[in-house]
Amino acid sequence: MKKKITFISDTHTKHKHLTKDLPGGDILIHCGDISSRGYMYEIKNFLEWFEGIKGYEHKIFIAGNHDFGFQDNPKECAKLLTDYPTVTYLEDNSVIIDGIKIYGSPWQPRFYNWAFNVDRGWDIAQKWEKIPQDTDILITHGPVFGIHDQTYTGQRVGCDDLLKRVLEINPKIHTCGHIHYARHIKQIDDTVYVNACNLGEDYMYQNAPITIEYDFEINKWELISN
Repeated sequence: MKKKITFISDTHTKHKHLTKDLPGGDILIHCGDISSRGYMYEIKNFLEWFEGIKGYEHKIFIAGNHDFGFQDNPKECAKLLTDYPTVTYLEDNSVIIDGIKIYGSPWQPRFYNWAFNVDRGWDIAQKWEKIPQDTDILITHGPVFGIHDQTYTGQRVGCDDLLKRVLEINPKIHTCGHIHYARHIKQIDDTVYVNACNLGEDYMYQNAPITIEYDFEINKWELISN
């Protein structure tokens, strides 16, 4: 069973710049930071764009550390989401598409005073314990430690507790964003790791969406465009 999947992330209100570069497919995944500060008008603007995208059967997104609205006004966001029935928002839960379990989580190790911050160690490990063992595609905003997590200064800022959990559940795909400089895709052991950031360090559109075709029967994949 082959699925054509496009990954995007960290669009920070500049999502419309991507429209022409989206090739269409089965699933479109956004890994968070849809906004600048998570204002409701920013969220609504993103949802109108996301639902309006043609050529994808399923569209899924999570929040990121800039998306305060989902943290501070969850009821208002939940109500707003009902106006966009073709869009799936994940926050520590899963959706199953043709037998493929996709789990999404917005948390990342504490980084100044942004949204969805959790202290490293026991606190954030409890968030990752919620990830089901049979997850096929894992969406988090931040990267695991040591993979697609290097900043432009050379610092590794990924989460080692997330890495531990990923190695335990062995998902077919782990996709994230957060670290703009580390945008990349590669396979390590049985997992394809994708950092799908679209904006550069200057918060301007720099990187095209990453699209792969993944065969879930034989666990093989092919890069379509990046």
